[in-house]
Amino acid sequence: MTKLMASELPQHIGQEVALSEWIEMTQERINAFADATGDHQFIHVDAERAAAGPFGTTIAHGFLTLSLLAGEFMNRGGAPDIQGVRMTVNYGLNRVRFIAPVPVGSRLRNRAMLQSAEVGAGYMQITVLNTVELEGFDKPAATAESVFRVYV
Repeated sequence: MTKLMASELPQHIGQEVALSEWIEMTQERINAFADATGDHQFIHVDAERAAAGPFGTTIAHGFLTLSLLAGEFMNRGGAPDIQGVRMTVNYGLNRVRFIAPVPVGSRLRNRAMLQSAEVGAGYMQITVLNTVELEGFDKPAATAESVFRVYV
């Protein structure tokens, strides 16, 4: 992962700033997410019924895929490593799309591109385009713009 100084962020607009390691989507992760959210739809948690459905197996919840941006991908190099800051906080999301289903057993990674870096009073607001790639598939699993406040 490339380390970037906060003051250098505007120079990296339009560039890839992070690429995570691959993460396997396990049934255990899917079940834990279903338990945490109460979303136990069969396409996520019932392998037998899901096998007869349109995807042929269980698939991850779209919001599970999205939630990996806030944790697992960050921990595995999928977010910019910004140096010289007091803290960074999530400010929101723009343009979230769940493009392709994520079958159990598949692998995902996040590719992050810096879209903007706007200076405010004591902070910089940055927007990062995340493309959650699905190994072996032409289409990404999801795309989302993450908005962060980087306090300097």
